[in-house]
Amino acid sequence: MLNNSVIHYRTVRIFALLTVLNIAVGISAACGGARDSAVGGAKSFKVALLTPGPISDQSWNGSAYAGLMRIKDSIPGAQVSHIQTKTPAEFEENFRQYGAAGYSLVIGHGFEFQDAAARVGPEFPKTIYITTGGNTVGANFGAMSFAFEEPSYIAGIIAGAMTKSGTVGCIGGTELPPVKAAFEAFTAGAKSVNPKVNVIVSYIGNWEDASAGKEQALAQLGRGADVIFQDADAAGLGAFQAVRESKHAYIIGSNADQNAVAPEVTLGSVVIDIPHAFMVVANEVNGGHFKPRIVKLDMRLDVVRWTVNPALAAQIPAAAAHAVDSVRTQMLAGQFTIPAATLTK
Repeated sequence: MLNNSVIHYRTVRIFALLTVLNIAVGISAACGGARDSAVGGAKSFKVALLTPGPISDQSWNGSAYAGLMRIKDSIPGAQVSHIQTKTPAEFEENFRQYGAAGYSLVIGHGFEFQDAAARVGPEFPKTIYITTGGNTVGANFGAMSFAFEEPSYIAGIIAGAMTKSGTVGCIGGTELPPVKAAFEAFTAGAKSVNPKVNVIVSYIGNWEDASAGKEQALAQLGRGADVIFQDADAAGLGAFQAVRESKHAYIIGSNADQNAVAPEVTLGSVVIDIPHAFMVVANEVNGGHFKPRIVKLDMRLDVVRWTVNPALAAQIPAAAAHAVDSVRTQMLAGQFTIPAATLTK
């Protein structure tokens, strides 16, 4: 016959064992629940973004980061990472790091990333590499192609109609093919309403130096430009400052809606809806049906657009506004071809 102390000991021991068993079952259930909550029950969807400049530029890079955050917020279980890179060597190094870490999608934000994607992509066949710009396609890498020249042409119409001096300007960060194509389209648009307009083009040499951007804008203002179209990311913020201080010129924003940067002098913005573009590709990759290609994104998909500044819309001549409406309608119908134009510096 067992005494009371023995009974008490065995009772306590059984209770402890049952407690440990319940905890173990709980952990197992929690782990199972976590696996079930992942997208498709598989490993998490991991997306990385490499930008060539700071995400504080209120333009190209800031829009890309907003796109990364939209992926995080829109796709259940998505994990995201961002890094700013400056040199081709850094492009490749970070592409490799993300590939080795098992990322599903890695986005190099700019035409300049395509060579690195082509070199690194074959090393990590399970990772999709995408560049925003470029024409390089492989087994697991491709590019987004923004029809930026469409709204740039419309911006040119506005500039050609608004100039009083007969001279307008374009300021770019560096002379990349997409930037040059946008400036050519802008020039064609300006000449469509003002054949004698003089369009001057200059490049800062980088995308980050706002002081240099201001200097370029001041130089163009000194040459008589009274409307400036800038596509220079963070460096372009200096151009806004120069135009605002001049008090006799206008500026046109790019990539993001920059109408609020200097609303008193900004006629409008040539906008790329980069978050929308990123979601198009991310949904395809996450769904397992992405096919490497040049993903063409234009006005018909509402990825690129001209956004007039409502604060200055009334100052745009009625004939120019009518021309914009007509051209936009033709572009949306796929019935408009932008004329060729030659740039002068």
